[in-house]
Amino acid sequence: MDSMVATLGGGTILLLAGGAFGLLSRRGFSLRWLLVAVALAVVNDAMLTNGYGLIPDLLPQSAWNWQGKILALAATLIIASLPAFGWRRSGLTLVQAAGSLKSAIPVVLVYMAFFAGLAVAFPSSPATAETIAFQLTMPGLEEEAFYRGTLLFALDRAFLGRWRFLGVDWGWGALLSCVMFGLAHAFGFSEGQFSFDPLTMALTAVPSFIGVWLVLRTRSVLLPAVLHNFGNAITLMF
Repeated sequence: MDSMVATLGGGTILLLAGGAFGLLSRRGFSLRWLLVAVALAVVNDAMLTNGYGLIPDLLPQSAWNWQGKILALAATLIIASLPAFGWRRSGLTLVQAAGSLKSAIPVVLVYMAFFAGLAVAFPSSPATAETIAFQLTMPGLEEEAFYRGTLLFALDRAFLGRWRFLGVDWGWGALLSCVMFGLAHAFGFSEGQFSFDPLTMALTAVPSFIGVWLVLRTRSVLLPAVLHNFGNAITLMF
């Protein structure tokens, strides 16, 4: 129940913030696609929580949510295969936009340096083999495919207005996808109370911004997914 309330809270924030941005740019705003984005967020959270507990947990001994991540990734891939989305248009492709790697590599190095610095500044306890395996795979695969893939695609269709910044065309949808990524990590609901961790929100803002930039530049979630898992795993090495 707590997970469902948190999901509805996050969806409400997306709807209200998106509606506000829509009022600022009515000519390029599609309420239908904003509602699609909200529905995607609900479906993603439902899968991550095993249907809010309705789906039996087949891996009860696992320390990490393998089943939820796999279900969420499967749902994202199914949605991306729909004609309205498309894997390539949603960024779920290994193909990089022509000439994009030359400008992407310096950004990749900044991303890696950022997380290496965090790992040194905040050393972690020794990690188990399962923890290392999970962090090297599931977060980047599932979260990037969703937040920088199908969700970004839907939000970009909801807000067609663009402005040029750092060599790519940004829209309100790109910014909202960053906000939703931060809220997924910093926003929660437990024992009847909402919680919000501003430090977590701040620490996810930088990688989220870089991840969106890479997708807008390369038209693929490949580099963000690899870097996401690198960022998670490098913190386990110190």
